[in-house]
Amino acid sequence: MLKDEKAIVVFSGGQDSTTCLFWALERFKSVEAVTFDYNQRHRLEIDCAREITEELGVQHHILDMSLLNQLAPSALTRDDIAVQAGGEGELPSTFVPGRNLIFLSFAGILASQVGAKHIITGVCETDFSGYPDCRDMFVKSLNVSLNLSMDSQFVIHTPLMWINKAETWQLADELGALAFVREKTLTCYNGVIGDGCGTCPACELRNNGLQAYLQGREGSHIHDK
Repeated sequence: MLKDEKAIVVFSGGQDSTTCLFWALERFKSVEAVTFDYNQRHRLEIDCAREITEELGVQHHILDMSLLNQLAPSALTRDDIAVQAGGEGELPSTFVPGRNLIFLSFAGILASQVGAKHIITGVCETDFSGYPDCRDMFVKSLNVSLNLSMDSQFVIHTPLMWINKAETWQLADELGALAFVREKTLTCYNGVIGDGCGTCPACELRNNGLQAYLQGREGSHIHDK
């Protein structure tokens, strides 16, 4: 039973990973979180992740991944690169090549050290912005590679893989965490906690999903009456 096992959540302090953290806490006996410090655009992301894990009583690991910053310049790792959506057939300027490959690999190594069989990540094909390392095929392939490389039986869970942002908000609500996720997480590329700046691509995606969910919920309540 999952209730008797330990899990590691790849955790950024954002909407998706925080929803995944609540999802894991409901399912596993023991949950730890890992955050990667790759000199990302906003150090507040790490502070936010630390505060959330402290509030929820979750053991939190912060790993130095500054080498990724040197290897893969992007709008998430460089202040002088503008945040821009990708054009036709192009990736957004926020894409960090190899990020999920590295993060999940190191999460697997950490999991082996702390006795966890389960790794949870908030990647998603529905709202993945064209990022190749958010695809289900990539995650399944890496899961096999991790198990072969360490002669282990890890399971990588992707609770958000096939749902959109409105459905992610719905999941947070079902987990009793809607207000928590809305008020205490950091998704904004401009470093504004909660509802964010409202204008960057991450905020637009998050807020559009929230409004779609709230409107749908309100419509459902009216119909129920």
